[in-house]
Amino acid sequence: MEIRTRRGRPHIPEIRVEKKEEEEEQPLSPAARLFHAPEFNCNIISVVGLKSKIKPAVIIDGIKQTLIRHPRFSCKLVESGNNQRREQKWVQTKVVAEDHVVIPKIDMHNIENANADAFLDSYVSDLTTIPLDTSKPLWEVHLLDLRTSDAENVAILKIHHSVGDGMSLMSLVLACTRKTSNPDELPSLPNQKSSLSGSRSYSRLFWLVMALWSVAMLVLNTVCDALEFIATTMFLKDTETPIKGNFRLSTSKRMCCVHRTVSFDDLKLIKNAMQMTVNDVILGVSQAGLSQYLKRRYGEQEEPMPKGIRLRAALLDLADIMENGSNCTWGNWIGYIIFPFSISLCDDPLEHLRRAKFIIDRKKNSFEALLTFIVGNFILKSFGVQRAANILKRALSNTTMSFSNMVGPIEEISFYGHPVTYMAPSVYGHPHALTMHFQSYMNKMTVSLTVDPTVISDPHRLCDDWEESLRSIKAAVQEKSCTH
Repeated sequence: MEIRTRRGRPHIPEIRVEKKEEEEEQPLSPAARLFHAPEFNCNIISVVGLKSKIKPAVIIDGIKQTLIRHPRFSCKLVESGNNQRREQKWVQTKVVAEDHVVIPKIDMHNIENANADAFLDSYVSDLTTIPLDTSKPLWEVHLLDLRTSDAENVAILKIHHSVGDGMSLMSLVLACTRKTSNPDELPSLPNQKSSLSGSRSYSRLFWLVMALWSVAMLVLNTVCDALEFIATTMFLKDTETPIKGNFRLSTSKRMCCVHRTVSFDDLKLIKNAMQMTVNDVILGVSQAGLSQYLKRRYGEQEEPMPKGIRLRAALLDLADIMENGSNCTWGNWIGYIIFPFSISLCDDPLEHLRRAKFIIDRKKNSFEALLTFIVGNFILKSFGVQRAANILKRALSNTTMSFSNMVGPIEEISFYGHPVTYMAPSVYGHPHALTMHFQSYMNKMTVSLTVDPTVISDPHRLCDDWEESLRSIKAAVQEKSCTH
């Protein structure tokens, strides 16, 4: 999740047609090689709901004009050598767009409403068990002539994580869309307002004291976070709760992907009333939802929910990798932040918001994400991909879940002429039984869950608990406003 919101807004690049000669063959970056290690064979999968029936020929023609003109989408992975000295590089190849577009035959006669939603969940889950064909560029687009409860048809994008991180790919996908109101314009993203405010009438001595205090706290917080990350890598484990998986098993297991769309206006109402950020609200609601879900799971096992549960999430802090102009950098630039959720049943629902904000404010005043990014790259370059993969897998396995949030367009967009109703991206292949991703779009927020069904067999109930927690927190905020 993007903690520093100024970075959480992907830049929309122009897709350049020309390809440099030296780009015809390029070695994989250390981070890209990491995503091909058996411990981290990660893929990004995004479900896009459309308001109109799909016209495959139009989408294929659009792909030819956009996606395959990007070097990473026109390169295939080539490996040589043995396990001791294996070389991996991107090699330019001729791309046949039709080979990357899958149009399954769906019998709609026996599929209606809820059955269509279940069919979509099953279809996406099946995709998590099928590896991408390495003889061609590592991406696919699936076009489903399937009417669900919230879309007329559905497109699914599956892209290997080595191609780029979430913000890189979101930037590229947005470059393939246009405003529905003006097909010639790129989507508009919300402006990120600085949270810095206050009077300048204080004395210089006051500002000097505050600056020194901020620097001291920044250093202290960074040292504490670094020590916690080291301890997590070595021995500090989360509590064995009903949502914590065991990833000593094969990473090629089937994952279940579901989503739920809620009102973004509700989140903004809470944000404004509590004087928080949207990220603060999302984390607070998620903390409340997880607490309710765990209460139910422990109740089903006829056990009381233990106190002092240690449940931490690896929050993804994405660097600003898409800069303006032609000097943009593409790739995987990810730092991790370990966020401790306070799992408890609070009489006051707003307490979850206050606790989440307290923790996130402290995390903002730390270089934890930058430090994990620098140390991760050092380990990759110094000790190799396999050792780095083992270290990172151990660290993530000792936490419970992954968490991320990304800002989307504020106006309706179209995907190659097809108006979009929602976007639900997520990732799988890393050692967590639960991944929560939040994607804003227009006045909606889509919650995407990717779960190990052997650990969380009822992900829709977790969505229900998250949505119910949002409603209870909204009601508490409105009640609080009425009493003041």
